[in-house]
Amino acid sequence: MATAPEKKLHELLEDFGVAMLVTKTADGGFRGRPMALAEAEPDGTLWFATERGAAKVDEIEKDSRVAVTMQSSTKYVSLSGRATPVDDREKVARLWKLEWKVWFPGGKDDPNILLLRIDGDAGEYWDNSGTRGVKYLIEAGKALLTGTRPDVGEDLEVHAKVAL
Repeated sequence: MATAPEKKLHELLEDFGVAMLVTKTADGGFRGRPMALAEAEPDGTLWFATERGAAKVDEIEKDSRVAVTMQSSTKYVSLSGRATPVDDREKVARLWKLEWKVWFPGGKDDPNILLLRIDGDAGEYWDNSGTRGVKYLIEAGKALLTGTRPDVGEDLEVHAKVAL
């Protein structure tokens, strides 16, 4: 059974449509690029569509470790794990989104579509949205004025690390 932080992480993952996927380059550097999120499964597995010959596919085949980050004005998610290229036409058809036609003019049957499956090892989130976010801002303002740290008791917990 999923813990409260695991459930919260999954809820936040579903809120995002775009993520930054970071791979390790051949020269040992890191490269991030925006990717449209195709699906976030309850266990934290993420799915993306990419072009079969894309540099990220080569990078992942050499080193499957990746990071995925997502951000809005009040919510932030970071996930680390392993990426696997998946050639599954049935899954492509199920996940297909009309906006993908920009990159894959042949539609869901375009032979250049390849899926990337990200199996998360660990995730972390910060959620300053809603009522808790407003309360957090009040506590942060008080701390700023008094030179102390904000009191973020359990009812204001906006951050958690999650093992997946």
